[in-house]
Amino acid sequence: MSYDLIIIGSGPGGYVAAIRAAQLGLKTAIVEKYNNRLGGTCLNVGCIPSKALLDSSEHYHAAAHKFSEHGIKVSSLGIDMPQMIKRKDDVVDQTVKGVQFLMNKNKVDVHYGHGTFTSPTELHIAASDGGEDKTITGKNFIIATGSKPITPAMMNYDKNRVITSTEALNITKVPKRMVIVGGGVIGLELGSVYARLGTQVDVVEFQDRILPTMDKDCSKELMRALKKTGMTFHLKHKVVDVKGTKTKAKVTVEKRDAKEGDEPFVIDADYCLIAIGRRPYTDNLGLEAAGVPVDDRGRIVVDKHLRTAQPHIYAIGDVIVGAMLAHKAEEEGVFVAETIVGEKPHVDYNLIPGVVYTWPEVAAVGKTEEELKAAGVKYKSGKFPFKALGRARASMDLEGMVKVLADAETDEILGVHMVGPRTADMIAEAVALMEFRASAEDASRMSHAHPTYTEAFKEAALAATGNRALHV
Repeated sequence: MSYDLIIIGSGPGGYVAAIRAAQLGLKTAIVEKYNNRLGGTCLNVGCIPSKALLDSSEHYHAAAHKFSEHGIKVSSLGIDMPQMIKRKDDVVDQTVKGVQFLMNKNKVDVHYGHGTFTSPTELHIAASDGGEDKTITGKNFIIATGSKPITPAMMNYDKNRVITSTEALNITKVPKRMVIVGGGVIGLELGSVYARLGTQVDVVEFQDRILPTMDKDCSKELMRALKKTGMTFHLKHKVVDVKGTKTKAKVTVEKRDAKEGDEPFVIDADYCLIAIGRRPYTDNLGLEAAGVPVDDRGRIVVDKHLRTAQPHIYAIGDVIVGAMLAHKAEEEGVFVAETIVGEKPHVDYNLIPGVVYTWPEVAAVGKTEEELKAAGVKYKSGKFPFKALGRARASMDLEGMVKVLADAETDEILGVHMVGPRTADMIAEAVALMEFRASAEDASRMSHAHPTYTEAFKEAALAATGNRALHV
């Protein structure tokens, strides 16, 4: 079988690329390693299931800690973890079936099995659906095989008590204690799930703050909020040993810059969750046979058009340089499909938003204050706290703030950083304004419905244009 475009990997980057390519008239195929499990990490063991558990745990936490203040009486409150996991699985199944429907609707051929290049134009598929192995040929290829969790040998990852985010989605009994290795997005999201359910959560982070790649104010605001749920943070610490047994995980931790007298200490927990990052997943892909090189971190090397050394082979998403975000991969998938047919698409990587789905949520787009300082850019900063917002008081979501960074001379918005309720949705307004190079003054003069959370963005923009915030 021969195709105009063959896409390896059916995650958000891969399946969105397939849909766009089909819309543009290309005969398209998608190759997925796991039988009947379209959607990749994001839909199956990442974005979607984690958000399902985050919502479930937030409902429980609200019932336990907020309902009474609302005048709602709850008796015999309990947790049914098997049902919580089942609901999560149902959400995943529905979403995966939705992607299959979209493939059928757009007449995209789906081949289940592990794809390996045997030449720059041929892909061998070792079938995973009980069928026969096959070889297909393509005029163009997109490598969209995603990433896997990094699991150093010294941490003795056993999928039982020493786990990654994949196994953390299927724990059927609330742990008494859990150690999270890494204070990044994945660790904090899953750590907050279990902290809300009553687990004692210890976060071990090598850097001097959580979310080290985000704005410092966001790190401080979120850590303050998460501490209130019972999470403990060991900043500037490192894990030196992990031992898992049948029922426990023993984690040895020491200070990053240990001095004489600073002794390592041991945390006895039910689970140790490794969340120190992810690596590009190109195992057994036959890149050498395809003539596609990788860099020293295993990432596929691409040019500004996302082409590899072979001009008809492209790579997108987690296998290339850049943030490992589902929506980044989607934009790149559309970009490549349109490039193949001769269009001139564009992706502005500075305006790809980042979100942490804890509660409060964290969302950001553009430059951080630290990045602007390092680059010597003169800027103005405006902040507004959610506790000064009527809508936030009504919903009892008082933690967090919005910060707007604008050019000191032109007033163009350079970065927006939010910690608070529904900021994952709010950040889209900032992205839209920044796409059109709006100023803080532009944002401050837009009418925002009252009472809404988005008024915090307007107020922060006012604060950035001469300390004009109205409600603080």
